[in-house]
Amino acid sequence: MSWSHSEMLRERLADERGPVFVPGDRRVCLLYPSPYRAGMSSLGYQWIHGLLAQAGFAVERAFLPDDLDAFRKSRRPLCTYETETPVSHFPVIGVSLAYELELVGLIHCLELSGIPALRKDRGEQDPLVLLGGPLTFSNPLPSAPFVDAMLLGEAEETVVPAVTAAFEGDREDFLDEVQRLPGGLVPERAERLEQQADLPQIARSSDLLLPARSRILTPHAELSDMFLVEGERGCHRQCGFCVMRRSTNGGMRLVTPQRLLDLIPPEARRVGLVGAAISDHPQLPALLQALVDRGLGIGISSLRADRVSLKPEIARLLREGGYKTLTVASDAASQRLRRTISKGTVERHLVACAELAREHRYKVLKVYMMLGLPDERPEDIDELIAFTKQLAAIHPVALGVAPFVPKFNTPMSELGFAGIKPVERSLKHLQKGLRGKAEVRATSARFAWIEAALAQGGASAGLALLQGVQAGGSFADLKRALAPLNSTSRLHRAA
Repeated sequence: MSWSHSEMLRERLADERGPVFVPGDRRVCLLYPSPYRAGMSSLGYQWIHGLLAQAGFAVERAFLPDDLDAFRKSRRPLCTYETETPVSHFPVIGVSLAYELELVGLIHCLELSGIPALRKDRGEQDPLVLLGGPLTFSNPLPSAPFVDAMLLGEAEETVVPAVTAAFEGDREDFLDEVQRLPGGLVPERAERLEQQADLPQIARSSDLLLPARSRILTPHAELSDMFLVEGERGCHRQCGFCVMRRSTNGGMRLVTPQRLLDLIPPEARRVGLVGAAISDHPQLPALLQALVDRGLGIGISSLRADRVSLKPEIARLLREGGYKTLTVASDAASQRLRRTISKGTVERHLVACAELAREHRYKVLKVYMMLGLPDERPEDIDELIAFTKQLAAIHPVALGVAPFVPKFNTPMSELGFAGIKPVERSLKHLQKGLRGKAEVRATSARFAWIEAALAQGGASAGLALLQGVQAGGSFADLKRALAPLNSTSRLHRAA
C-alpha cells in the first residue's frame, strides 16, 4: 500500500464507532464495488457484515478506491481496511451489488486485486466470489460470468450457510450447498443465463430476523454518522416501474416503533429510517416524535407525497429532526403518465407538500421525476413545466430527474428505453422552460442507456461490458461493446 492510501484507511478506521474487529481463521472479505462513502451508507452491506461477524467469521471490508486512476497508477493491490490484507489472499469474497452500473466497479475491484475478472480464467489459488445484494431482486444475470455463486433475494438465512460451506469442503461442496439454498444460483451449472425465466425464485427471510440495522457509524459515509434501521421491508403499492413490487412475504412487513427505539445504540446521534415505503408505516408519526423527543437527528427514505399531505405532522417532525430538504416523488411528467405507471400521486398532494415546506421553512422541496416514459409527449413536459412553476411560486423547488430504465420483474420490463436523444430533448425542453424558476438536477441519459442494456441483458451483456471496460471504460467504449446486443434486446432507440 502507498503511504497516503494506507494512512487514509487508518484515519477512517479511527473515526468509526462500532464493534471492534476480531481476527480469526475463517477470514472473509466483504467487497462493495463503489467507494467507501457509498458502501458504508448501504444498510444491506452493513447488515450482512454484522450477520457474518456474529456467526464467528473474521469479516474485513474492501471498497472501490475513491480515485480509481490514482490507485491504478500506484500499482498496489486492493486491500482490506481492517488489516490491509490484499483482497486476493482471502478464501471467500462476498460482493454486494446494488444496481447495474456497479458491475463496472466490480470488474475494476477484481482487476485491482489481481484476480481474473472472469470466473473461467481463475484457478484454485483464487478466492471464491459470492454475490448478493439489491440487484438480485431484478436482474443479476450480467454479473454471472464474474462470480462463482449468487444468493438471490433476502440473504439473512442463506449467507451464513453459504459462507460456512466455503470453509468446510472443496469448491464443489460449496457450489452444492449454494445450489441447495433458497435463491441459490451457480452460474456454471445453469444451462442458460439470458432471460429472467432462467433465474430461481428469490429467497424470503423470516420476519423474526428483521429489522436490518447498521453495525458501524462513520462521519465519512454519504449518510454521515447515521444509524440506519429498517422501519419496514417491502412495498404494498403497485407502481408499474418498480422492482420493489416484487417484495417478499406479502408486501410490507412492519417493525414496531418500540422495537426500533430499543435497537438505537447510545452513541447514535442521527437515525435513518429505511424502507421502500417507510412513509406508509401507520405509526411513523409516533416514531418520529419519539426520536425528536430523544434529541436525535432524523433521516428517512422514500417519502410519498400523498402520505405527507395526509399526515402533515411528518413534515413538521422531520424538520424538527434536522431535515432541510423535503423530498418526495412524482415520477412522471403529467397526471396522464402517472396513471399509466400506477402512481397514486396527484397534483394536490404535491401542492400540499410545497405548502408544508414553506410552513416549516425547509430550504427546498425536491421532487424526483422520470423522463422518457413510454408514450411521453412534448405536452407532458409542458404540463410538468407549468405545474413546477406553480409549486415554485409556493416554495423553492428542485427537480431530481432521471431517465426511465425498464427493469426485469416489473410490468414495464418490455416497454424499452426511450433512447438517448429523445431523453436529452425532453430534458433540454424542461430546462429551458424552468430556467430561473426551478433547479433541474439530471442524471446522464447516456449512462442510463448503459444501465438499460444491463437491466435487460443476460450473461452476454456482462461479457460485453467487460470488453468495454478493458477498452478504456468511457461511455463510447461501453456503448460500442454493448451495441451489438441491441438486435436481441429492447434498447429500440439506442442513440
